[in-house]
Amino acid sequence: MDPRAHLLQRLDEIGKSLETKDGALLLLGLGSVGVETERLDEYSDLDFYVIVGKGFKSRFIERLDWLEEVYPLAYQFRNADVGHKILFEDAVYGEFAVFEEDEMANIAYAGGRVVWSNSSYRSMERVNPDGQTPVLRKAALDHPLNEALTNLYVGLGRYLRGEKLSAVRFVQGYAVDSILSVLHLLESEVDYFPDPFGNERRMEIRFPRFAQIIGSMIQGYDRVPESAICLLNYLEEVYPVNSRLCGEIRRLAARCG
Repeated sequence: MDPRAHLLQRLDEIGKSLETKDGALLLLGLGSVGVETERLDEYSDLDFYVIVGKGFKSRFIERLDWLEEVYPLAYQFRNADVGHKILFEDAVYGEFAVFEEDEMANIAYAGGRVVWSNSSYRSMERVNPDGQTPVLRKAALDHPLNEALTNLYVGLGRYLRGEKLSAVRFVQGYAVDSILSVLHLLESEVDYFPDPFGNERRMEIRFPRFAQIIGSMIQGYDRVPESAICLLNYLEEVYPVNSRLCGEIRRLAARCG
């Protein structure tokens, strides 16, 4: 069977299992098995929410018979109070959370597809969130790009001190994340499923120009100075960065050689 069809079938089977369990109200597919099935591929996971009636939450979190009856589990890990990460014996990987009906208004997610529902939800095709999603995409360049600039300075100082892991995170992590938060202001974005929870998701398709150069900015543990200079060159190209601070960053990078 096609891996994509296999995932959707597994989710349908989970819905049929829930139908036999008291307290189950709704199975909500998320991400590529939710409202974004156009991007579903062989590397997709089963991400889903189970909505239950009041007082049934712990039953569905602590007893996974409703999954085992669909297909045996090879692995389960309760990664949060509300759910698990799982692996079925046939290598289907998934993550799920369980919420009571009255908790839905406070859950932050990007919307989902109703896979199964009891009669009280039968008329719905999708559930849109009422909760607040994080604001990861910034509306102006000043703060994120100056933050990135100072990350380079601090990171190179850590590198010279011998704190290389911390340097990697400042230069190749925090600085890059700041740029990603305003990348939509710096180049035309291809409309391809932006993720409100992670600016790095599908970046290669959404920002093809930046995708061609980001590798030079993330060169690894032993090439922090080289990565910092590539990042600095990019910042100088797209924003009027402070020349004095740029000079200090280049000075630190030269001392790392």
